[in-house]
Amino acid sequence: MSPRKATVPRAALLLTAALCATGALTGCQTLAEAASASGCEGTGSRADELKSYGILDSRPRGTIEPEGFEGLDAGCWEDSGDVQLYADRTYVFPGDKADVTRHYRAAAERAGWTPSPATRRSSKNADRPANLCFTRGGADDAAMLDVYFLTREILDAEGSEAGPEFGTGAGYRVSVTASADGSATGC
Repeated sequence: MSPRKATVPRAALLLTAALCATGALTGCQTLAEAASASGCEGTGSRADELKSYGILDSRPRGTIEPEGFEGLDAGCWEDSGDVQLYADRTYVFPGDKADVTRHYRAAAERAGWTPSPATRRSSKNADRPANLCFTRGGADDAAMLDVYFLTREILDAEGSEAGPEFGTGAGYRVSVTASADGSATGC
């Protein structure tokens, strides 16, 4: 996991760890116990597969990677026995959120991603910005693509700082996730 940022699920895991810091008194695992019993061991090849999706590098012209969020962030996290793999990028687009929505809707469909029912419904209003969710793959290699706009609340929950670039446009994240067993959670 990258020390520069964490997504909301990873932030939730940190909160759980903080609440369970007393371990033996509450019945929660301590951080050391959780690390040694990690279900993330042996998931590197699946994480590499997620990192290879070209949609993570697709972006509208003029989009930048904000300071502190440069490059691809990828890894594995475990929460309540569910092991999730992720690969994501964070961007800031200097224009309208609707332009971001149109770009990723078209790019995802060209790359073979299937829009979720909510994404299909939102496509009727193509000029309105929307969070997008797509799936791809089968029972053994399913993946989920999520494109969502970042708010101050999301960044605060992650423990991330919104740099000055976030004030110049629409901050958003492109994230590909899958469970370690190859399935994808719905959106």
